Amino acid sequence: MVFKDYYKILGLETNRVTMDELKVAYRAAAKKHHPDLNVGNNLAEEIIKDINEAYKILSVPATKRKYDRKWNLYVGRKSNLFDKNGNSKEVLKGMLFGSDVASQTKKTYRGKPIKGENIETSININIYEAFHGLEKKISLKNEKGKTKILAIEIPKGIRQGEKIRLIGQGKAGKNGGKAGDLLIKINIQNDKQNKLKGENIYNILEITPWEAALGKKIVINSIDGEEAKIYIPQGTQSGEKFTILNRGYIKEDGTRGNLILETKIMVPKKLTNEEKKIFEKLDKLSNYNPREGDTHGKFARETLQYN
Repeated sequence: MVFKDYYKILGLETNRVTMDELKVAYRAAAKKHHPDLNVGNNLAEEIIKDINEAYKILSVPATKRKYDRKWNLYVGRKSNLFDKNGNSKEVLKGMLFGSDVASQTKKTYRGKPIKGENIETSININIYEAFHGLEKKISLKNEKGKTKILAIEIPKGIRQGEKIRLIGQGKAGKNGGKAGDLLIKINIQNDKQNKLKGENIYNILEITPWEAALGKKIVINSIDGEEAKIYIPQGTQSGEKFTILNRGYIKEDGTRGNLILETKIMVPKKLTNEEKKIFEKLDKLSNYNPREGDTHGKFARETLQYN
């Protein structure tokens, strides 16, 4: 598979660009290579396709992060060793500044610089932190036993098991070689209420016996901090599931998974005198006995979906 340098296609030399800079580069490239301005150029349409493809990938933070890992592998590292014409930067130094530098360059090459080993570690974050992103500090001991504190930026919507690379924070290189990198694996941990499965978030929805029996519209706060409404129909049982669309975890394309709620009927541990009288009256009036057969059936109702 041929690797496409999307940054080069948009006329950019580095991946360290803002979204505004990306938009400006895209508009300039699209205008320059527009088929209407390149009549007779059979490649114009193909170039425009590449430009649109590049912008589609790089304009979404999640897909940009994924692409940047490949870009750093195929392009980023090479750009540190060679200039834009493919010439070695060290050899050019010797040509420009004299034989001392050239001689030192030859010694360096003869010594075969060896890059230091990468270091791998992992950190735990909860679902809320993974969804919103945060800066987290970690402490590591170097080869001499000294502790250093590193601040890492965990991007919004990071995936379970994804690794963050800190360039040059690994073991030291040999013969002038670069230091290795630090690879930090992200472990997203569930909490008592929320569980992450793929791009869906599973949550327990606690309801009262009277809400379950009578039905009720309930307002909850989803992980993004915004309110979501759901209707619990009459006769809802514990364990029934309801789905709220597009309120789950962030997908790689920037859209959202679903929020899936499982009901749990909660009985009050303490009753007021009035509440106790009402329950005693209900006990005398009602003929319902759940132990005489499963008339409703657990999970009998199909999963309902709400936008």
